[in-house]
Amino acid sequence: MNDLQQRIFALSKELQLMNFSTITEDGKPWVRYVVGKADNKLVFRFCTHKETRKVGQIRKNPNVHLSLGVTDIETASHWVQVQGTAKISTDKAERHDFWFDALTDFFSGPDDPDYCVVIVTPTLIEYGTMGSMTPEIWKPAA
Repeated sequence: MNDLQQRIFALSKELQLMNFSTITEDGKPWVRYVVGKADNKLVFRFCTHKETRKVGQIRKNPNVHLSLGVTDIETASHWVQVQGTAKISTDKAERHDFWFDALTDFFSGPDDPDYCVVIVTPTLIEYGTMGSMTPEIWKPAA
């Protein structure tokens, strides 16, 4: 992992509130909050109910966007913008690997039939720094 990848990972490896954007059926952007994180390959995950609008929108158009890293505007110094493609996983191992206790407010457990994991594979990541108008760009190897 190079220096830029390490900085992106450091900012995105913990569960956090993210803005997640899809394209609606009529071609308009739709943004909502999700709670997710990245793995050490900079693949992002969050969970949702299988029958949500976002799942339907991903199935029609997997091109998505994530914004994350700012938890307090007064102390914000870095943030990440992720352009990528999303897929829906109902794989048992994926669901168990992503599970955390706070999800019991929404699902009966990792085997809940309505529980799925959204996996976002980046095509481009921008790492922004307060005071700079030019973000650093990371693109995964093709």
